Amino acid sequence: MLKPLKPQERIRVRDKFFSLYISKERIDETVSGIARLIDHDYAGKTPLLLCILNGAFIFASDLVRKLETPCEISFVKYSSYHGMESSGKINRLIGLSENIRSRDVIIVEDIVDTGNTMAKLLDDLKQFEPSSLRIACFCFKKEAFRENFAIDYCGLVIPDLFVVGYGLDYDGSGRNFPDIYQLDKTLL
Repeated sequence: MLKPLKPQERIRVRDKFFSLYISKERIDETVSGIARLIDHDYAGKTPLLLCILNGAFIFASDLVRKLETPCEISFVKYSSYHGMESSGKINRLIGLSENIRSRDVIIVEDIVDTGNTMAKLLDDLKQFEPSSLRIACFCFKKEAFRENFAIDYCGLVIPDLFVVGYGLDYDGSGRNFPDIYQLDKTLL
């Protein structure tokens, strides 16, 4: 029988050190809570979950498995990060292939900070006239948020910290950790 791995208190990702911030148990509880809300709101419907790659794939996978509501899932890739900072430039890398006209769409995102990428995605999706368009994000950096849209299903509100794990990365690395870690500024 496999024993669950204990979270490491400190990890290294590339040239930076990170300390444990959110345990996988807390992550699981949070995803379950979001799933219950979506199940309630979409009873009798079949929403399309639109996962934002690369980061949200782990959250989306966990969320889909916890939903009792029938759903479909698709993927789109947007990016505005380079290293540890937002570039300010939003690149659409992989587009939407499903017809979303008159569909209930839930955008699944790992983290919303400034909101620039999500604002661009919302504008792009609205032109396809979905029946409804909602956002489910695992982490929300309220302090960094600069846009004007609602997050319908928010897992955790966190300070403006740089975090890795559970799909979140530092230059493409660190997504694979089951826990979330924050940049350890004592080791910079």
